[in-house]
Amino acid sequence: MKFKGIVVTAALGALLVCGAATIAAPAAHAATKGPSQAMKRGIALKLKAAQIAIQKGQYAAGIAKLNAMAGNKELEASPYAQHIRNQLYVFAYEKSNQDAKLPARLEALLKDPYETPANVRNFVVALAQLNYQLHHYHQAIKYGTEALDKGYATQAQLGTLVAQAYYLLGDWRGTIAFVKQRVAGEIKAGGKPTQHQLQLIESSCQKLHDQACLLNSLEQLVVYYPQRQYWQYLLYRTFKTVKSNANLLEAYRLAFAVGVMKEPHEFISYAELAIEAGTPGEAETVLKAALKDGVFTSANSKAKAERILQDAEKHSTAASLASLAHTAVLANEQSTGNSDIRVGLAYYGYKQYPQAIKLYQEGIAKGGLKRPAEAHLLLGIAELASGNRAGALHAFAQVQGSPTLVRLAQLWSLKARSVAA
Repeated sequence: MKFKGIVVTAALGALLVCGAATIAAPAAHAATKGPSQAMKRGIALKLKAAQIAIQKGQYAAGIAKLNAMAGNKELEASPYAQHIRNQLYVFAYEKSNQDAKLPARLEALLKDPYETPANVRNFVVALAQLNYQLHHYHQAIKYGTEALDKGYATQAQLGTLVAQAYYLLGDWRGTIAFVKQRVAGEIKAGGKPTQHQLQLIESSCQKLHDQACLLNSLEQLVVYYPQRQYWQYLLYRTFKTVKSNANLLEAYRLAFAVGVMKEPHEFISYAELAIEAGTPGEAETVLKAALKDGVFTSANSKAKAERILQDAEKHSTAASLASLAHTAVLANEQSTGNSDIRVGLAYYGYKQYPQAIKLYQEGIAKGGLKRPAEAHLLLGIAELASGNRAGALHAFAQVQGSPTLVRLAQLWSLKARSVAA
């Protein structure tokens, strides 16, 4: 990381080009505003000699001349001479790649009354970058935060640098607090946090062994960057809570939707449960996808999958699909909504989402459901499949009771939001 142009080089070229112009008596500046630029002729000539060497590219010689001025009373008596000396140091250090020596001189220039506001802004940004490069992470955080807060740099320029400085210090809580604040600001402004920002939070949560923090970070990741590895962790924890076949089917349904399922036994189990629940069309979809992707690598698993697929296809004949309309009429005559939910699920398996939604809504309205939480969850899934995100989120919010189904509804809500993102 290099920092060319930290100092305005055009000014350096003019500062001492005419020795007489810069060596003025205090009286000559009596009527001027701002700090005096007066200095003694002796120190002006020494600065000019150093400048000439530096302009010729003789950086070591120029720096040696600047070093030789240490303790010079004429230098100490002239703030402007000290200002020029520091600028020359910065220019020479920068050109000769002596980055480790730059921060001290830049910090001196920050307090310098002769510096322009534009240069001060540049110096603060440069100090953040330099200190990070030099592994001075506390200072990188100090100047990086100042630059961001004062608008000297954008989040894209320094946000990652400051966050990583916190992380490299081992300050996990500081990392989380800093990045969360920036992420919240970006989201509020209608933007999208970077994946690196969210990964820094996730990694810091892991370092702290904070499970609640980790889950929250992964939930944000699947909203903005819905990748398999993030979903896999969230669903792994959910599968551990499953205690019934009905809930297992719901868990498989989400795992398939987010691309987490990879093992042959998962697809086979999902398909068998779907057929058992009365949605052979869903089993057919799942197994065809798995066979197409080459999931079943052994002859035995492939043969089993093909047998189950044949069974699903047998149930998914045109006659079976056509008979659903009559079944729906019969379900409508029932006093409770359980039959409506079952027929709606069959329609869902055939990807007939409007019919499924209608039956789910009618079943929920009737009441008397054995599994009301599942009914709301199924409604939300069908709404999402039909493209109605708002309707899906509303339905998922109605899921209550079963902790597993409530959690699945929360995860489906994340999927709905990630589609929107």
